[in-house]
Amino acid sequence: MSDHAATGTIDHHHDPSSTTGIPNKKLLLWAFLASDCMFFGTLISTHLVYRQHPPPDTPSAVSVFNIELTSFSTFILLMSSLMMALAVSAIQRGNVRAMRSALLFTILFGLTFLWCQVYEFNHFVFEKHMTITNSIFGSTFFTLTGTHGTHVAIGVLWLVLMYIRSFKPAKPDGHGWVATGLAHLAVFAVSIVAVLSAVYHLVGSLEEKTFSVGSFVGGHWLALIVGVAGLVALTRFARPHGAVDFGESNAIDVESMGLYWHFVDIVWIVIFTAVYLLEYV
Repeated sequence: MSDHAATGTIDHHHDPSSTTGIPNKKLLLWAFLASDCMFFGTLISTHLVYRQHPPPDTPSAVSVFNIELTSFSTFILLMSSLMMALAVSAIQRGNVRAMRSALLFTILFGLTFLWCQVYEFNHFVFEKHMTITNSIFGSTFFTLTGTHGTHVAIGVLWLVLMYIRSFKPAKPDGHGWVATGLAHLAVFAVSIVAVLSAVYHLVGSLEEKTFSVGSFVGGHWLALIVGVAGLVALTRFARPHGAVDFGESNAIDVESMGLYWHFVDIVWIVIFTAVYLLEYV
C-alpha cells in the first residue's frame, strides 16, 4: 500500500478517476484559459498594429497615461497572486482559517486594482478627453483593458463566493445556511461599495490638494460608518460555529481559482509591458 493511502493524505495533482490523471475541473479550466489566451492575443495584437499606424487625431499615449498609478496597480495585482498562492498552499494542508485570511487579502488587492482602473478611466475620459469612440487608440485601449478588468471583477466575485462557501456547516440546518450565505454576500457588497467610494474621493482630494480631515469625515461619514459596520459583521461571520463542510478535499476548487487568477495577472503583465511601458521606450 502506498504512503498516500496509508496516511490518508490527498494527492492534489492527480485524479485516479480521470484517464488523463488530471482532475476534470482543472482540465476544463485549462481548456478555457487556452481559448482566453487567443482572445487576449487578438486584442493585444490589434492594439499594437494600430499603434504602429496611428491616424492624425490620435492623442499621444505618454501625455495621457499616468504611469505611476498604473505601476502601483500592477504591483498590487502581483501581490494578489502571492496571496492566492498562499491560499492554495493553506487549503492543501487543510488549514481553512489561513486560507480564508489569504483569500480576503486577495479580494482586497483585486478590488484595489479595479479601483485604480476606474480612477484611471475616469481621468482619461474627463481630464484627457480620450474615449472609446473619439480615436482608434481609445477604442483599442479601452476594449483591451476593460476586458481584462471584467476578468478581474469576475475573479473577485468568484473569490468572495468561495470565501463564503468555506463557512458552510458540516450539517447545514435546513435553509439557514443559504440565508446566512446571502447575508454574508450582502455585507461584502455594501461594505465594498461604501469603502471604495470613500477612498475614491479621498485620493481625488489628495491629488487636488484640497484634503482636510474635517471636511472628508463630514462629507463621507455615512460611507465610513457602513464600512466599519461591515468589518464588524464580517468578523462576526468569521467566528467558529462548529465543523464546516470545507477542507483539504476542496483544494482542487481553490487551485482552479488560483489558475484563473494567476492567468489574469500574467495577462496584465503583458498588457502593462506592451501597452504602457512600450510607449516610454
